[in-house]
Amino acid sequence: MQPPLASLRPGSYDFARDMFFQGIGASGFVTGAIKIVEPPVPGGLALRYAAVMQGLRDAVDARIRTTLDGDKRAIATALLTGRRDAITTPVNDAMFISGLGHVLSISGYHMAVVAGVVFFTVRALLALIPALTVGFPIKKWAAAAALAAAAFYLLLSGCDVATQRSFFMTAVVLIAVLVDRRAVTFRTLAVAAMIVLVLAPEALVHPSFQMSFAATLGLVALVQVGMPRLFAAPDNSVTAKVALWGGRELMTLTLASLVAGLATTPYAAFHFHRVTPYGVLANLAAMPVVSALVMPAGMLGLLAMPFGLDGVFWWLMGVGIDWMIVVTEWVAALPGAIGRMAAFGIGPLIASSVGIVLLGLLRTPLRWSGAIVLLLATVWALAIPQPDVLISGDGHNVGVRGKDGRLHLMRSAKDAFLIKEWLASDADARLPTDASLADGISCDEAGCVAPMANGALVTLALRPEALADDCERAALIVTARQAPSTCASPVIPVDRLRRQGTMALRRTRDGFAVDAVRPQGFDRPWSPAVAGDAEAEPNLVRAPAAARPVDATPSEADQQAED
Repeated sequence: MQPPLASLRPGSYDFARDMFFQGIGASGFVTGAIKIVEPPVPGGLALRYAAVMQGLRDAVDARIRTTLDGDKRAIATALLTGRRDAITTPVNDAMFISGLGHVLSISGYHMAVVAGVVFFTVRALLALIPALTVGFPIKKWAAAAALAAAAFYLLLSGCDVATQRSFFMTAVVLIAVLVDRRAVTFRTLAVAAMIVLVLAPEALVHPSFQMSFAATLGLVALVQVGMPRLFAAPDNSVTAKVALWGGRELMTLTLASLVAGLATTPYAAFHFHRVTPYGVLANLAAMPVVSALVMPAGMLGLLAMPFGLDGVFWWLMGVGIDWMIVVTEWVAALPGAIGRMAAFGIGPLIASSVGIVLLGLLRTPLRWSGAIVLLLATVWALAIPQPDVLISGDGHNVGVRGKDGRLHLMRSAKDAFLIKEWLASDADARLPTDASLADGISCDEAGCVAPMANGALVTLALRPEALADDCERAALIVTARQAPSTCASPVIPVDRLRRQGTMALRRTRDGFAVDAVRPQGFDRPWSPAVAGDAEAEPNLVRAPAAARPVDATPSEADQQAED
């Protein structure tokens, strides 16, 4: 067993934080033969509920297997039960590259489709009976049925945090219908956000919360501000003629995809270091089929399961999923489909959020100040310099930025997951196995040496005998050994890395500015401060003059860091 994994670089996803709020204190692997034991004696409502719902998910998956196979079966199961582990890596990667990755995560879209289809179906069936239409509130009955369907879908999909947020948002809208209030308003969105934050305050920093509410804010603004102006025209106008041929629906779908995509772009760039240039194209081509065929067929399949008539619905679902996979792979293969974004700090993200709020909430021409704020946030994000040195929390991996502007790695142990995150945050397309990562690195049994862009050396000392030479010529030393007190070079010892976690260092005139996962004074329930550690860790590691090349002049990055 191991403690929860910390952030792999300063500012990146904090695994320990999410595991803390999930009540998980450790993780690990079990090896050896599998032993079958007797199930626990039923004794508890929670255990019985978990067993029933898991059995239902397994039953749904087993029924889908009778008709579909491969990625079609895996995606169908993911859409209905939330289990995504069987999707192959190429298709999974293509989904996210094309901008359709949101389909795989049960969120607001899925919940809205489920509730919407049930609402309109129930209302249409009740409207066939004139007596009910005249004397009873069938719209409220349909909203109640949709709310029940959404609740069942929440339970079936495993009650994931993102799904819970989606259910709360959908429930607020349906309850507004039940109490005769306008459903799609900014007030409804605010109430849903407050409910989510009261139940799960930690959701505020989670990408799914940020992206879902940003997209919803954009769509509500589109409905309340953009749509009336777009379609306000006389009946005999060109707009009316276009609408007659479905132009209005196509325009609505295009604008919705564009607005939702733009609203979520800052958060996707911050958390996942990627943007989707062709996301609107992929959504326009695939989402109508998913909304009109895949999800309705899936719900009908669930209803037909007890009667053994579900096979045809799984087949229809597979037809739609086939089309979605074709669109995904086509878009992912387009030139420039993989949009990478280097890591940037929380400042540009907050500025982007302010810009989105200004654009969405203001009603006067002052709203366009939000566009200016978004533009400034984009420039800010692109201008942030990347670290010159990255050091893993265990000291086994050190990344050094060379003259070519890319990271080169000194490694005493392989950690593909860590390297993949470092490369992604650097907008680097290389794989962890790429041989070019070792270009310019000199290694032997005593350690490794790598030059930085200005020619100064960074060393990874594995043996005590390497320190004598490194202390004379290195600008920075990373080592698990005790450096001699006379060492002229700055040293990052492993014990400091264990206290502060992964470090990112940027060159300045005076040495290296240090940004650590756990800086001095950092104390969180999921990452407590080390007991008895009162030593102040400097945020600046000074490089001795002897370690700098004589002809080295401060680079533009150095000037920016100093300023």
